[in-house]
Amino acid sequence: MTTRGEFRRRLYHRLPAIGIFVGGLIVWEAVVRAFDIKGFILPAPTAIAATFGAETADLLTAGAGTFSTALAGLLLGSALAVVMALAAARWRFVRDGALPFAIAANSTPVIVLAPIANSWFGLRSPFASIFVVAVLVFFPVMINLVRGLMSVEASEVELMESYAAGRLTTLWKLQLPNATPYLFSALKVAAALSLIGAIVKEFFGGSQDRLGQYITTKAGLLQFEEAWAAIVLASVFGIVLYNVVVLIERRVIPWHVSVRSV
Repeated sequence: MTTRGEFRRRLYHRLPAIGIFVGGLIVWEAVVRAFDIKGFILPAPTAIAATFGAETADLLTAGAGTFSTALAGLLLGSALAVVMALAAARWRFVRDGALPFAIAANSTPVIVLAPIANSWFGLRSPFASIFVVAVLVFFPVMINLVRGLMSVEASEVELMESYAAGRLTTLWKLQLPNATPYLFSALKVAAALSLIGAIVKEFFGGSQDRLGQYITTKAGLLQFEEAWAAIVLASVFGIVLYNVVVLIERRVIPWHVSVRSV
């Protein structure tokens, strides 16, 4: 349970970030007003906020659809990456064989995957977005977890063997605790990539109740305040997903220096 003193300490450490964020919004608003920048170039934060208030229902509906597919793709891609990483850490031939395919998948642009996913699963199917997101997050999670599993010192493995520990025990007691910080670092990156992948895929078609289609439609109608409101909402979803990963990390590895220093 968080004590009052701990809460104050965390708030104190976050005050600079809050100040920079608020200051950035003030400067943004001032620049738009001072130079009379038109809305189709850069809307003012107040205009975006007003539009969000007027379009809340449509934005939340579209945002929920995009967020659900991004989350599903994140979970699927991460789960497959964990399984592949465990196999790659255990068997060299899996590592040597799977790594080139993982690199190739990561090197493929989203704009190439999106039409392929649409042809495989259908233009309006949510599985097309889930597939694109899963491919996008697979590589960073897999490669980081493999690195964590393989970075255990040989002397530590020998010590486990001296206690007659089997491979599963060594994996559970030694390799996984060592690799968990690497995994969460990758999941933080993957959380942001999942929203990017889902929205970019939606630019290439799909249900109208999605942020990608909403942004495309509003921009095409020159309603840029609405498009910016959707972009802000996508950013909020990304921040929320990132912080969910951070909270889980604090619960799972409270002993690690990266968590204790926060």
